[in-house]
Amino acid sequence: MKALFIGGTGTISASVTELALKRGWDITLLNRGSRPVPDGMDSIVADIHDEEAVGKAIAGTTYDVVAQFVGYTAEDALRDIRLFTGVARQYIYISSASAYQKPVSDYRITESTPLANPYWEYSRQKIDAENALMDAYRRDGFPVTIVRPSHTHCGKKPPVTPHGAKGNWQVLKRILDGKPVIIPGDGTSLWTVTHASDFAKGYVGLMGNPHAIGHSFHITTDESMTWNQIYETIADAMGMPLKAVHVTTDFLVRHGRQYDLEGELQGDKSCSVVFDNSKIKRAVPDFVCTVSMAEGIRQAARYMVEHPETQVEDPEFDQWCDRVIEAHLAADRAFEERG
Repeated sequence: MKALFIGGTGTISASVTELALKRGWDITLLNRGSRPVPDGMDSIVADIHDEEAVGKAIAGTTYDVVAQFVGYTAEDALRDIRLFTGVARQYIYISSASAYQKPVSDYRITESTPLANPYWEYSRQKIDAENALMDAYRRDGFPVTIVRPSHTHCGKKPPVTPHGAKGNWQVLKRILDGKPVIIPGDGTSLWTVTHASDFAKGYVGLMGNPHAIGHSFHITTDESMTWNQIYETIADAMGMPLKAVHVTTDFLVRHGRQYDLEGELQGDKSCSVVFDNSKIKRAVPDFVCTVSMAEGIRQAARYMVEHPETQVEDPEFDQWCDRVIEAHLAADRAFEERG
């Protein structure tokens, strides 16, 4: 079975690539060549946005699966429909679980939950791409399968929110330095984090699966943890106490526009999410997540502590956290002083 992976070296796609190779897939990687190609794979060096060049590179070739890991907009989807009609027996598009309805009307999310996110342009673009692909399926039989990951990690970066433009390390550093960290709301909203090795089991199970054509699937663990539990797990993995300061999402969004917190929080992480994975389990009967959320989070926190190359400091975000926390505490003091 032959597959063309567009991307293939990111957090999600690297684990998918590894498992697909183990299961005997003949994989060609199409990307710009900025990262090394894993052993056992062929390579096409091209920019997917250069439609003419990609068309020439794949001319006369057919694939059982074309896996698109780096498509974001309806324009990307329409380009791929032109490129891969008649080339792919199955085209798998990575969308996002953030596309599901916000604000949520039911904490349980199934694939039939409406797609609507007024808070995050990224999510709206994914919705538009899905619509273009499904229109092509309904109109012309374009063999699309849509996959919606939620928060997925590879054991190297624990989940935190909010964080700055330079990544997660500054939040961990604040914990290590004994400084307070911000948790949105009261910290009791539920979040789901899936290890990439588990996600890959569901994804590879959909590859070449005739029951997946024309369908969408989310692929996540069945677990959920509160943000309080997530941060406690991170602090515990580093052997430090957690000094949490709970700040309302509205306040963070209002005063953290430079970090796009409207999308990050109101459009995603401040909403409780519990995924019903019945559909992926019917399509892929051996799909079982074996890395628990707690163990994956501990693994990721320890990895960052033990690997200095991941520790990108962000003094601007650190100062912003200090200002937000001081404003929050000052409001408490002012209220107390007024009796």
